[in-house]
Amino acid sequence: MMSPTHIAIGVVIAAPVTVFAPELAPLVALAAMAGGVFPDLDLFVGVHRKTLHFPVYYWGVVIPAAVLAVAAPSPVTIAAFFFFLSAAVHSVADWFCGGNELRPWEKTSEHAVFVHPLGRWLRPKRLVRWDGSPEDLLLTLLFSLPGLVLFEGPVRVLTAAVLVVAVVYAAVRKRVPDLAPWLAE
Repeated sequence: MMSPTHIAIGVVIAAPVTVFAPELAPLVALAAMAGGVFPDLDLFVGVHRKTLHFPVYYWGVVIPAAVLAVAAPSPVTIAAFFFFLSAAVHSVADWFCGGNELRPWEKTSEHAVFVHPLGRWLRPKRLVRWDGSPEDLLLTLLFSLPGLVLFEGPVRVLTAAVLVVAVVYAAVRKRVPDLAPWLAE
């Protein structure tokens, strides 16, 4: 999935807070959005879907973060829980996408996401064929609705900006390998 989809999923994860603790909702949504994009920073450092994608280890942080957020609720502990939850969901969600390759529509890679405790890659499920595919863009649009409807201010503005990025990226995705050959290196 493209990063905008993961960011939008973060908003969905944070949406229930608008009902239970509306005063914390903007902070929690921004933390979940940041957690949603965090694993993709390994595009710039290390190996994508391996260096910062932890489909197992993030859950080992989510559980104590949840306990801490319940035992000592504060904006920081609650935001941290949502950050790690969103990062964990991102890491698992990439398993259901295309392979970790520059041209995933060619299906030349059987590497979806690396599972560190097993020391191996999971094979892509390809329910979302590639990042920026039509179904990926549709997911981004659907998952963005809570950010546009339930939130105001920075969360709504950021959600709208993410949607614009998603539409542009989806429109040019198949040209990205040709437009940016340095990505292959």
